[in-house]
Parts: sequence; structure tokens; C-alpha cells
Amino acid sequence: MRTIKYFVKSDWNGFFGLFTNNLTNILVMASLLSVVVGLPGNIVYGRILPAVGLSILLSSIYYSYMAIKLAKKENRSDVTALPAGTSVPHMFLIVFLIIGPVFWATGNAYLAWAAGLVWALLEGVVELLGSFIGIKIRKILPRAAMLGSLAGVSITYIALNPAFSIFAVPYIGLVALAIVLLGWVGKVKMPFNIPTGLVAIIIGVIIGWVSGLMTGTALIDSLSNITFGAPVPSFTRFFDGFSDALPFLFSAIPLGIYNFFETIDNCESAAVAGDNYNTREAMLADGTTTIIGAIFGSPFPTAVFIGHPGWKEAGARIGYSFVGGLTLFVLTIFGMISVLLNIIPVVAILPILLYIGVVITTQAFTSVSHKYAPAVVLAIIPWLADWTKNAVDIALGAAATNAGNVGFDNLATAGLNYFGMMNLGAGSIIVGMILGSIAVFVIDHKFVHATVTSLVAAILTYFGIIHSGIVGINSNFDMTLGYLLIAIIFAGYAYVYIKKGENHEKVSS
Repeated sequence: MRTIKYFVKSDWNGFFGLFTNNLTNILVMASLLSVVVGLPGNIVYGRILPAVGLSILLSSIYYSYMAIKLAKKENRSDVTALPAGTSVPHMFLIVFLIIGPVFWATGNAYLAWAAGLVWALLEGVVELLGSFIGIKIRKILPRAAMLGSLAGVSITYIALNPAFSIFAVPYIGLVALAIVLLGWVGKVKMPFNIPTGLVAIIIGVIIGWVSGLMTGTALIDSLSNITFGAPVPSFTRFFDGFSDALPFLFSAIPLGIYNFFETIDNCESAAVAGDNYNTREAMLADGTTTIIGAIFGSPFPTAVFIGHPGWKEAGARIGYSFVGGLTLFVLTIFGMISVLLNIIPVVAILPILLYIGVVITTQAFTSVSHKYAPAVVLAIIPWLADWTKNAVDIALGAAATNAGNVGFDNLATAGLNYFGMMNLGAGSIIVGMILGSIAVFVIDHKFVHATVTSLVAAILTYFGIIHSGIVGINSNFDMTLGYLLIAIIFAGYAYVYIKKGENHEKVSS
């Protein structure tokens, strides 16, 4: 039996990567809540962020425990813990779909926060319920479809945004990116064997301060505004926020479904990299830590993060996740988040996220047979639609308008089919897996499977789980009809092949 080491030197690479990923998310979260929405600092920094830190710590503890169990079970020393943190898409949606609207309508920060907690609680419950079917779904869905959908979020939300920021401040971003490429892609050792991620951050900090990008005045101001806070449990907040959250709760259902599909995808990605974790256990952990976080004041659900293969490739093993979660928790309760933002240029850590996006996307193509490459690409496309729609909405919002005011027809005339983009991108993680699965089944001539998948898509569309912004009955008739029509086509081909007695049901690799 091998001796299990809970922390090794190469864990520092994973620590700096995952920690800075979560730190960046929390910095964005703090800005959204305090600057964009306008919630007071005592709630944002004194209550919400410490609760977020607690939920991330709890998830990192449990996923480290799962890694230890797996290492002992398989007698391996190279097991990498699942990365976890706050779900990024949910962070924006919860702020703009519930916390912001409730606060702007009522002017009551406490009620807006409480409404967000009710939303998070429901998402956690959906995740727990999903754990009972998660393993079966993972067995049914083709690997190319799952990894392709994961590649979609990697290219868009994980890689593109950091890439834009890197090239906006290239004298820091490109230098940090070059170090990441040398250490993690080129396998070049850093001076004195310092972890690659730390070298990138240190050099980025030096250039940031020497160039004048970072200033002492901003740092002093952040030190003078430190707010100590602690996560405080409360069930009363759920009752207080329920009535304000009620109009928005139906939208939490597809997001909860999104969350457990994300966990399924990321567990599959970890399995491809060599660590086969129990999907149900991971989903239970996500749902439980989300619910506990909501009880203590976090309106943001936790999730298994994308990126396990990247951290594994960088040398991370078991301890990186726990140390990162603990560090983040300490920083949130002592109010140090804003201080770090004024010490470390964010652009110095973004190349790490770009690297993770590249690794995950690469994995989607290299971990399946070449014949399934079209399915991977098809699974990526809904994410491109979703990301582009969000970018367009942000741009139009900055101009104090929206797509409806500009007019869908006017946008289409200008070359942007906003309506089609909105249709395709709604529920992108599920849509990607559906389209990718259909492509795999067609490639393998499994027309019965393609028929069933199309019918499932029609049902999900009819109830607004996909291709719609809200849950409801007959939310998108045209899309529902489209899936029913292709189901008829696939059923026709299945009948012809069965009638001919030809065995075209090839086995997927």
C-alpha cells in the first residue's frame, strides 16, 4: 500500500490556479453586488462573501476527502481532487435575475439578499434530486457530447474573456501567458523549481507596480476599508425572502438542472484524465454545500469546476483544493478581498484560466474517436450562441437599450439573427449535449437512439427547460415542432434499416 501524501510540492501549481480562479470570481461577485446592484458593504463583505467562502471551503474539504478515498482504493499517488467553487454563470444570473431586480424594486437590501438565498436553496434541492439519476444519465450520454458541451463553456466563459483582458494589457498578460506556456505546456522547469503559477503571478505583480498600473493610493484605501465578517446561519431569511423570490423561482429549476449536468460533465472529464469519481456522491456534495451555504448566507450555488485535467497536468494532487478553500475562507472573513485586488493585477492570473480552457477543449477532441469530431463541434456551438448573446446584451445595455427596442428584424437585416441566437443559446449545456448526442447516434447509425433523443429534446423544449428564458407550458412551439419533425425523420430511417434486417447499430467507442 502506497503512503498517501495529502500535499505535495506540485500542489502549489493547482493551488495558485484554482485559488486565483475562485478569487477572481469573488472579486467580480463583490463588484456586481456592491457597485452594479448597490447593496451596502456590511451585507456584501460582512455576510455574503464570508458565507461564499464557507461553502467553497466545505466543498473543497469534501472533494479532498473523495480524492483520499480514491487514492486508497486504487493504491495510487497521482489522484487529483475535483476542483470546486462558485458556479460562474449562476453568479451573473442570480445577480441580474433576482437580487438586482428585487433591490431596485423595493430598495430593501436585506429582502434582495434573502430572495437570492431562497433561489440558491431551490437550486441545491434540484441538485440533490438530480443525484438519483445522474449516474444513469452519464452512462447513456455519449462521451463526445458531454466533453463537447464542456469544451463550449471552456472556449467561451473560461478562455475568451481572460484572453481579451490579456491582450488589453499585453505587457503583463502576454508575459504571464508565456510563463504558463513554458511551465505547463512546454514542461520547462522554473528557476529554483518555483511553481509555474506563482512565477507568473510574481512577475505580473512586479511589472504591474513598476509600470504604474498598480498604485499605493488604491492599496491604502482598501486597507482602510477592511470589513470583518462571519457567516451566520439563519432559516428566517428564507421565510423573509420567499414572497419576493416567488416570481423568479421557476427560473431556478433549469439552472439547477444545468448545475447537475455540469457536475456530470466534469466528472466525465476527470474520468478521462484518469480519476473516476462517483458521480452521485459529487452531485450530493454540490447540492449539500449549496444548501448549507444558503443557510449561512450565500446566494450562489457551489459546483464541481471545469479544469480537473488541467490541474492534474500541472501536477496538482489532493491538497491543492483544501488549501485553496481554506485560504479563501480566511480572506473572506477578514475582509481582505479588496486588498488583494489592489496588490495583484488580475491580468497576471488570467493566463492560468486561458490555459485551463485550452486543456479542456483539447481533451474533448483527443479523448474520443476522430469520427466523432463533428459531434464535439456541434456540442460547442450553443455555447458560442449563449456567450455572443450575453456580449450583445451587455453592449446594448451600455447604450441604454436592448434587442427588443432595437428590433429583431433590424438586427437581422444588419447580419445578426438575435432571435435564433437566443433560441440556440438558452440552456446551452443541455442543448449542446443533445445536439452532440444526436450527431453521435447518426454517425453510428443508431437511429432509434437519435429518435428518442429528439423526443426528449422536444419535451424539454415544450416545458421551457431549453430554448426558452422561462419555464412554462409550450414555451417555444417552433423549436418543439422542429424536434418532433426530426424525430419522425430518424424514426423513418430506423424503420427502413430494421426492415432491411441490416445491422447498422455500431457500437460507440
